[in-house]
Amino acid sequence: QVQLVESGGGLVQPGGSLRLSCAASGSILRANTMGWYRQAPGKQRELVAQITRGGGTNYAGSVKGRFTISRDNAKNTVYLQMTSLKPEDTAVYYCNADYDYSGYWGQGTQVTVSS
Repeated sequence: QVQLVESGGGLVQPGGSLRLSCAASGSILRANTMGWYRQAPGKQRELVAQITRGGGTNYAGSVKGRFTISRDNAKNTVYLQMTSLKPEDTAVYYCNADYDYSGYWGQGTQVTVSS
């Protein structure tokens, strides 16, 4: 069982930045991928960014060039640096860890982009 705890969400003005953190209770080295997803009210959960065990990254087209996913294996933590935030980035952001045997989700952290 792996627990994921997200932090770093909040209220930010358009054009601002936030950095989300996802701390895992177990080693993230064993995860095939670590990812960030988001769900806005009335919409389906969607992939925002993903990083593989080998360090490869994948981004949703809507955030490419603005968001950066990274990982600190020593701290078992994954980050999502978000810049040039837009109102349409408003959502609950969830961390995901995909292992060979199971997948895990965090509880989510709210990001609100509004003036």
